[in-house]
This record gives sequence, C-alpha cells and structure tokens, in this order.
Amino acid sequence: MSTLPPIRLTVPLRLSVFVDADNISVTHAQTILDLARRHGAPDLLRAYGNVGLLPDWDKVPGFQFIHSGSGKNATDMLMCIDAMERTLSEQCEAVLLVSSDQDFTHLATRLRGYGLTVIGAGEAKTLERFRAACSEFHVITSAPPCSAKIPQPKAEIAKPIVGDLVSDLDQKIRNVIRSNCKDANGLEVTMLSARMFKDHGVKISKRSEKNWRGYLAKRPDLYTLDPKGPNAKVRYRPEAFRNAPA
Repeated sequence: MSTLPPIRLTVPLRLSVFVDADNISVTHAQTILDLARRHGAPDLLRAYGNVGLLPDWDKVPGFQFIHSGSGKNATDMLMCIDAMERTLSEQCEAVLLVSSDQDFTHLATRLRGYGLTVIGAGEAKTLERFRAACSEFHVITSAPPCSAKIPQPKAEIAKPIVGDLVSDLDQKIRNVIRSNCKDANGLEVTMLSARMFKDHGVKISKRSEKNWRGYLAKRPDLYTLDPKGPNAKVRYRPEAFRNAPA
C-alpha cells in the first residue's frame, strides 16, 4: 500500500482583464498580458476606448477592443458595467483593472466586496486611493521619450517620407515641441496649444479637427500621443521629419 501523500494541484484563478485604453498606451499591451498570465488564467481580455483615436489598440492580438464612442466617461462606464456583469454571473474569480485613473476606486472596492481578487495596474502617477482599493497594485513603465523612435523593419527605415505628409503646420509643431520639451516624456498638449498660438498665431479651433488631440491623433506617422488626460503629452517622430527643413 502506497504511503505517498496525495498530490494537490493548484488551479490558476479564472481572470478577466479590463484595460482603460483612453488612459493606457498600447505600448504596454505585452506587459499587461504577461501580468495577467502571472496572476491567473485570463479568458477575457478587453480594451476600451474610441477606436477612431486608438486604432493601434484595435490591432493588438489577444485583446478584444470595445469601442466606447466619444461621450464623456463612456469608457469608464462600459468597463464598470462589463466588470460587474462578469462578477455577478460568476464568470471569474479575479479581475485585472488597468488604468492610472483613480475613478476606478469604487469599482475595485465593490469587486473585492464580492470576494474577487482585484489586481490593479497603472503608471507611476496613479494615486494611492486607487492603489489601496486593489488587492495588489503593479506600476507599469512610463511613456516613450520625447522624440519617440519606434522600431520598424529595415525595409521601412530606409523609406523617406515624401509628399505633403509633413506640412508647414507640422513643421511648426515639430519645432515647438523640440524647443519647449523640458524632459524625456514630451510636451503637454495644452502647452503646445498655447505656444502655437503665441509663436505662430495658430488657432486649432479654426480647423476641422477643432482641437489639438484630434489633429495629432489623425497623424500617427508624425506623432505619438499619450492617452487622454489633463497632462497628456505629445512627441514627434524624428524619422518622419528627416527631410523637413530644420
């Protein structure tokens, strides 16, 4: 008769992932996926935001992108609805909430009240209020440097950007960012707006985009833009301005 003790297998927690794509850059997608796999068995991975402003999130393998439209707090509300629905239908045992926005504090508290493990993740700027509401919190890395240089295949690097892609206005934007960028994270969009008007008399409200975020987001080949927020920053892509006048 065997005297070996019974083998106990640890079953990973069934995990649902909810990403505030308005607030978290797509550059963190792999980090988020790795974090989810360390904490459980992720069977639902969703990113929420306006697909018109966040086309790259819609292309990330493994994530389902949920278009929230352009309404105020639309992303927050959709995330809360889906997370509570998942919880009340007992379809998960743990939740990964990815945002640097403290508005998800109430959601984290409520989910923990239902007995779920709540893992929070966000950038270093995330306030303690949201961090403390989670079972545990992980800081993800910050945004790319001021003049973001995104790796591309060798065949793409050699291609010059020609035509009217870099307009006179874009050259002015590049020069304002370069002249006023004080750190490695870029220039705040609000500061760009003020400097463009002061230095060049440019009012974005006179254009069809109506605001600088709309203008910059439509030109991903020229700029990288932080997720929406009061301190969001923009960086220009140096390779895009290679042939533009200094």
